[in-house]
Amino acid sequence: MAYNVAVVGATGAVGKEMIKILEERNFPVKNLKLLASARSAGKKLLFKGEEITVEELKPESFEGIDIALFSAGGDRSKQFAPEAVKRGAVVIDNSSAFRMDKDVPLVVPEVNPEDVKWHKGIIANPNCSTIQMVVVLKPLYDLSKIKRVVVSTYQAVSGAGAEAIEELKKQTGAILNEKEPPAPHKIPKQIAFNCVPQIDVFFEDGYTKEEHKMVNETKKIMHDESIKVSATCVRVPVFIGHSESVNVEFEKPVSVETAMEALKKAPGVSVVDDFKNGIYPTPVDVAGKDDVLVGRIRKDDTIDNGLNLWIVGDNLRKGAALNAVQIAEILIQENLI
Repeated sequence: MAYNVAVVGATGAVGKEMIKILEERNFPVKNLKLLASARSAGKKLLFKGEEITVEELKPESFEGIDIALFSAGGDRSKQFAPEAVKRGAVVIDNSSAFRMDKDVPLVVPEVNPEDVKWHKGIIANPNCSTIQMVVVLKPLYDLSKIKRVVVSTYQAVSGAGAEAIEELKKQTGAILNEKEPPAPHKIPKQIAFNCVPQIDVFFEDGYTKEEHKMVNETKKIMHDESIKVSATCVRVPVFIGHSESVNVEFEKPVSVETAMEALKKAPGVSVVDDFKNGIYPTPVDVAGKDDVLVGRIRKDDTIDNGLNLWIVGDNLRKGAALNAVQIAEILIQENLI
């Protein structure tokens, strides 16, 4: 059986990746509809060698659509996702619009695939940084309940969209040519040759929205409100691939060897860890890959039952587009559509 699929935000960085992954995974697409804003309508994108014209996003765009993959920002999701559901589509939404809604499953297929079953038309795709962290935390949580996580992220500019990629390119080019770099636009401060400890807006407590997302989403996905999560999220001058330094405190002892064995068997995870030979994952290694890479696994001697980890993932693939397509695959496998 094949399905009518819509990609909303088709011309954006994640939208283009969704189209590519649908093709790579031979997803059973009957007809593919590409939707975007009025200014992008008329553009042509390739799918399986065929040129498809991008259409303007409207409520009636979803007539006859079975699965709608959204990556067009929270405002458009709030406006158009209910319209898609009203017309019979199941929406898999990549924005933060519905993630913490108690009636909307927040799903990472390697962690909580069973939550797909109770959807009411909308399924939320978690934040890119949260996805790659929980994929690694889940097999460790199965060894021992996790008490606390302290995470610092090093996030690629592609997480802020195609315009942020261009911003890094232009600023870098200007500086290398000894010219004044263009003023920041998508990222709050100059990103070329810099690190910016602000992703999204600040809340009253001094944490950013991105940091709050990691805290709240981790608890919801892992089905454990008792996990304490402290996050600091930083934008770095990397095009693709988020990195995370993660400190985990367990209730019971978990040795480095036991953790490694569990992670080697875990779906969606590759262990890249041989420090004696200088082997550990970097963003360059993960770009274009489906698996989340983990290395630098070592004991934290400053606390009882602590481990330190270094986690790297392609934020456009597993952090967004791939995770959404995997959710759609579960819908089909479980006859939920």
